[in-house]
Amino acid sequence: MRRSIVRHFLCLATIFGLSPLLTAEDSTQFRGPMRDGKSLETGLWSKITEGKPQLAWMSQGLGKGYASVSVVGNRIYTSGNSGKGQTVTALSTVDGKILWSTPITQKDPKHSYDGSRTTPTVDGNQLYAVASSGNIVCLNASDGNLLWSRDFQEWNGKMMSGWGFSESPLVDGQNVICTPGGDKGMVVALDKMTGKTVWAATLPDYGDEKGRNGSPLKDGAGYASIMISQGGGVKQYVQLVGRGVIGLRASDGKLLWRYAGVANATANIPTVLVDGDNIFCSTAYDTGSALLKLAPAGNDEVKLTEVYQLKSRQMQNKHGGMVLVDGYIYCGDGNGAGLPICIKMADGSIAWGPERAPGKGESSITYADGVVVFRRESGDVDIVKATPEKFTLLTTFKPEYQEGSSWSYPVISGGKLYLREQDKLMCYSLK
Repeated sequence: MRRSIVRHFLCLATIFGLSPLLTAEDSTQFRGPMRDGKSLETGLWSKITEGKPQLAWMSQGLGKGYASVSVVGNRIYTSGNSGKGQTVTALSTVDGKILWSTPITQKDPKHSYDGSRTTPTVDGNQLYAVASSGNIVCLNASDGNLLWSRDFQEWNGKMMSGWGFSESPLVDGQNVICTPGGDKGMVVALDKMTGKTVWAATLPDYGDEKGRNGSPLKDGAGYASIMISQGGGVKQYVQLVGRGVIGLRASDGKLLWRYAGVANATANIPTVLVDGDNIFCSTAYDTGSALLKLAPAGNDEVKLTEVYQLKSRQMQNKHGGMVLVDGYIYCGDGNGAGLPICIKMADGSIAWGPERAPGKGESSITYADGVVVFRRESGDVDIVKATPEKFTLLTTFKPEYQEGSSWSYPVISGGKLYLREQDKLMCYSLK
């Protein structure tokens, strides 16, 4: 309720040209309050061209991992490998002091690129997270006490490949939705208070099926997080799994549609973009992108139409996410390159890019106040104006600390920019 009131206030302020004193917005889950990679905070970038923002503090003790952060009130939540188990940790927004840390596995999970992936989802005084080894937990957000846990093996859970479960769970109404990836539950809805199964959605056996790049497709969960769509007038959960993008009816988990055109056999990662009846999806590994349209088909069913496809040489987002701003999609392009690009969603035409922006490797992104933040794999942070007219780099800076591959998504909340880097978290003041 609190974030809805704040977001409504910010919308009114924008419509009427006001400059509200309060522009803080909680980032309650992965990719922000609406899971779309966007914040409605304003007044952030007036001094950014004078140099990099001021470091307010840098904290450590988060554990190893690639998870991003949630920010609610005066607390930050994230996950990491402690050496004795994967943990969820709460910190203070004031100084980064650790408030509590709770193990959600008995030992550090082992898989390629060890470390946590899940960004905790905060709903009131409850917090939900998925361990990379495959279990969902509900914790008390105040003190970290475990309220309930479910093991994905109850549904024969599995990943399409060996990089660990990477989902950030979705809370919708009385349920929490997650993706075990198993033949007894590809996606499941659980009662958020008790963890009891509400429904478990399964997929048919699609047999020997090949993707656009010619590789045999795999069963199991992908590396994306679930989005809500009202496409075709039916509320549904849209998720990218091993066999492609699927739409599940929210009321009972029934499979409404599936699109395999962006599935590959290595890793299906980017969370889809939802815009009315439209779904935009993309993966890398020589696959590409597509715009899908949903229409009513009667009896709470929907019909899927492919509007267009983009080949991998035109645009492919490997990971790091995509944002939609005023009809244009901003993201990193290329299989490992992550070069900033802007395309028009309606027809897939390229507005600008891919650009040889400062830094190297994949780009993890977020949007706020007319700017897209591209955090490159090399650690470089590129502040780019969100306009389709041309690529405009406002400034770029190196953070105080960088280690390995900087894949954690940047987060903007309360006038601060948060950059997670493995065991450390940097907090920059934007105002």
